[in-house]
Amino acid sequence: MLWSDPEDEPPKDLQDMQNTLRRLGIFLALVMVVLMIVLGVR
Repeated sequence: MLWSDPEDEPPKDLQDMQNTLRRLGIFLALVMVVLMIVLGVR
């Protein structure tokens, strides 16, 4: 990799989308865990 190469940074839109998907994934994982606990308690 040369010093003159452009940074390997994805565009802003793509970064935002990746962050949103990551948050959604974490949220879904938490929901699944809570659901399993609730269903297991019954």
